[in-house]
Amino acid sequence: MHASELAATLASQSLFADCEQAELSDIILRGNLKAFKREQELMAQGAEGNTLFIMLSGLARVSMVAANGREIVLDYAEPGHVLGEIAFLDGGERTASVHAIEPVEALVLSRSAFDDIVSKHQRMSLRLLKAMARRIRQNNAVIEADRAYTSGPRLARFLLRLMMSNEPGSVDGQLRIALSQGELGNFAGMSREQINRQLSAWADSGMVTLKGGRVTILDRSALMDVAEAC
Repeated sequence: MHASELAATLASQSLFADCEQAELSDIILRGNLKAFKREQELMAQGAEGNTLFIMLSGLARVSMVAANGREIVLDYAEPGHVLGEIAFLDGGERTASVHAIEPVEALVLSRSAFDDIVSKHQRMSLRLLKAMARRIRQNNAVIEADRAYTSGPRLARFLLRLMMSNEPGSVDGQLRIALSQGELGNFAGMSREQINRQLSAWADSGMVTLKGGRVTILDRSALMDVAEAC
């Protein structure tokens, strides 16, 4: 892999999105490629965070268990996402667990390798701080929006986040991953009953279809209108 390929893969909000070619080249040089099978654990909540993962292929589920024992799905990581950076940077425990939904290939970077890279590229630290500040700003906006929205707009926003991109072979309006109503509820912070009631209403109005455990969005424009409603 070349630095230009890694740069093209990295998500815009990832920790290394603003890095220069020379910095990315050293990350590739010092990192180790590792493959994970379907349902294999990449990292566990509460474990030491001595490594950082850059997703290169596949799909992974990021979740945490709250104090009351409830599992909360935080995100679904795709190629370009950086995983484990919180514990990796502050030396604390992993704040979430990550499991492969599809076979995953990741570039794994150790803390000692990362320290060497940052020492070599002195301006890299400032770029990483800016990236983390941008992430905090984005997360705050998401939290504020989720608190302001009722269950219908909240579910619409999460469905739009899960929509497949317009890649060759993808089905228009189909979600990237088939989620049960319970899993979708964990992701959107809603009960299964709320999910069922809302999806049924949208299906009756022709906004979505429900078939074989999959949700397909028929009217993306209408769903976007719902997502923006307070």
